[in-house]
Amino acid sequence: MSRAPTRNTARHQVTVLLQAWGSGDETALQALTPLVEPHLRRVAQTYMRRERAGQTLQPTALVNEVYLRLADLGHVNLRDRAHFFTLSARLMRRILVDVARAKGNRKRGGDVRRVSFDEGLVVSTEPGADLVAVDEALAAFAIVDPRRAHVVELRFFGGLTVDETAAALKVSPETVMRDWKVAKAWLARELAKGDRHD
Repeated sequence: MSRAPTRNTARHQVTVLLQAWGSGDETALQALTPLVEPHLRRVAQTYMRRERAGQTLQPTALVNEVYLRLADLGHVNLRDRAHFFTLSARLMRRILVDVARAKGNRKRGGDVRRVSFDEGLVVSTEPGADLVAVDEALAAFAIVDPRRAHVVELRFFGGLTVDETAAALKVSPETVMRDWKVAKAWLARELAKGDRHD
């Protein structure tokens, strides 16, 4: 019974610190870091476990890069914890795609990491879509269906659970699951088209 108030207290503390940071309190980000770092590190470790051998980007470096980009944004009006993780998911997506693009090899079987687009976010050993292709397909999908694209961004790039995604988007978990299913089907179809054109 004592666990829920502790979790709610921590969430409230994150919200207060985010609002303080958005209002110009530079020390708020330092106080916020230990509260949100476990989630960001978990997401980064998930990505790094899926990386090919020899990957130079490590989970700590990925999390640090998110913090650097957050700091560079200056005063951002972040409403709450969910909004923070939404922004962090976007930043992590940009960082990962920038790294993949920097490798400069988008050909099948190249050095760009392969990702499988499934619920468990597990990389397939079979040929799949590279991260840059997923990013491009997701950008196209956002034009067609922004909310469902946002569900993908939060779950796939941000590592949020169904419940966390629902809270961030202010919809039900059932809606998130429906959106996730439709989005995965759409993106899988688009990625398959790209594979046929390679």
